[in-house]
Amino acid sequence: MTDVTTETRGNTPPRDRRRVVVGSVVGLLTVAASLGAAELAAGLLRTASPVVAVGDTVVDASPPALVEAAIDLLGRADKVVLVSGIVAVLLGAGTVLGVAALRRPIAGYAGLAVFAAVGLAAVLPHRSDDPGTPVPVVVGAVAGALALALLLWSARRTFQPGRMGDPRTPADAEKDAPLATGPDRGPGRRGFVLTAAGVLAVSGSAGALGRVLPSLGGAGSRSSLALPPAADPLPPLPAATDLGIPGLPPFTTPNREFYRIDTALTVPRLDSTRWTLRVHGMVDRPFEIDMDELLAMELVEADITMTCVSNQVGGDLVGNTRWLGFPLAALLRRAGVRSGADQVLSTSDDGWTCGTPTEVVMDGRDALLAVGMGGEPLPHAHGYPARMVVPGLYGFVSATKWVTDIKLTRFEDEQPYWAQRGWAVRAPVKTMSRVDVPAPLGRVGSGDVVLAGVAWAQRRGIDAVEVRVDEGEWRLAELAAVPGIDTWVQWVAETAVEPGRHSVEVRATDATGFAQPSERVEPIPDGATGRHKVQFIAE
Repeated sequence: MTDVTTETRGNTPPRDRRRVVVGSVVGLLTVAASLGAAELAAGLLRTASPVVAVGDTVVDASPPALVEAAIDLLGRADKVVLVSGIVAVLLGAGTVLGVAALRRPIAGYAGLAVFAAVGLAAVLPHRSDDPGTPVPVVVGAVAGALALALLLWSARRTFQPGRMGDPRTPADAEKDAPLATGPDRGPGRRGFVLTAAGVLAVSGSAGALGRVLPSLGGAGSRSSLALPPAADPLPPLPAATDLGIPGLPPFTTPNREFYRIDTALTVPRLDSTRWTLRVHGMVDRPFEIDMDELLAMELVEADITMTCVSNQVGGDLVGNTRWLGFPLAALLRRAGVRSGADQVLSTSDDGWTCGTPTEVVMDGRDALLAVGMGGEPLPHAHGYPARMVVPGLYGFVSATKWVTDIKLTRFEDEQPYWAQRGWAVRAPVKTMSRVDVPAPLGRVGSGDVVLAGVAWAQRRGIDAVEVRVDEGEWRLAELAAVPGIDTWVQWVAETAVEPGRHSVEVRATDATGFAQPSERVEPIPDGATGRHKVQFIAE
């Protein structure tokens, strides 16, 4: 009776706890080996890793409302959270399979087969048509199976029946595969630890190398690309475009601070020497160009503010810079657009599609196939080596990054990515303004207070900005200079306030006479409306 009580005391017998710990380590390292090998294979082939492919499938299958909620909640961290969640699920499932495999190895191998099947199901319909996408899945599954076999062998030799630390019951031991017998009692716990450490080191190194490979310099790397000057360079921006007020974003947004919103879970790193753009569809003369031909054309510069449709009232998903590229209208004229082709359907290297109204590209605005941004080649995160930039439209209908294909078609025949999810197909940027100074709940000195921010209405321009404090009278703000109607404009006003909590509200009127409405409308399907209001504290 005493022995039974001792054996069953507590939640988990020591032997079972050891089984769980050892099995969990086996499972975690098996998944790590599989992921590391898959990342290395993806890096060598310059194709999507299985984790990214699964993530793309999750995004594509998610309801638009869920995608928008994730962007609102997580902002620019949404992709990191999704990828981390997928890895966490894999590691969690791996621990369960590892514990099961310690008792029945077939369970572990069956689990790896299921993982591989899910991975293949995700990459085969992947947005990209790259035939190499299934290879990393297969390589990862094979590496995982080899790691599992090695770890199970080490664990069995280490924790033999009768040896201290054996995670199996005697009954289990009889059913398991034969172990070494005789005077050889296995390498001991140190052997298992060394094996596990070796698997971890190799897996981590393979994964890290796979992530680094696409960014290594070479003939087609960003660092080696020399942009030619514009055929007719724009003059430097006048000093009056930037008010230089502390807390107010600069007129030209630095590349590193420019917002990034797209569906790519990892930033594509394309080789410019292998990049090509195909122009086809409802055209008389389809053609294909490469980077050398593009850079040899007469490139132009344009100052353009870009805005994301997901930008909430007062949001920061907007930025302004000087772009360098070739006019899209000239490309379409070269192809000879046929009557009825009302959509420019562009496709990214990762398979994302965007529909832009043909008449907008051809109406004389600075719609570009851009290769430069802020005086340097496009950053990888912003479309290197080439992207579309069309002023006056929200990015989801105009700003295809990593663009590789332009097809002239009709909206009634083909729907781009977001149109398939119920978003608008024609989405001009709405008139908007924002308070940047003071910051929300910022503390300022009482008395004279500086109010400042930005406003934008691409293709129309801002005619006036008004502010009011504590629901008082509207007062005109002073506007900075602008180089044209396609950029935002900085504004500034001053007011006197007593100590305490105050509010400042802003509204803009564009050059057509349209003033921002007070009613708030959510961003989807075609952009937010409403007035930005900030509370601050005077001391």
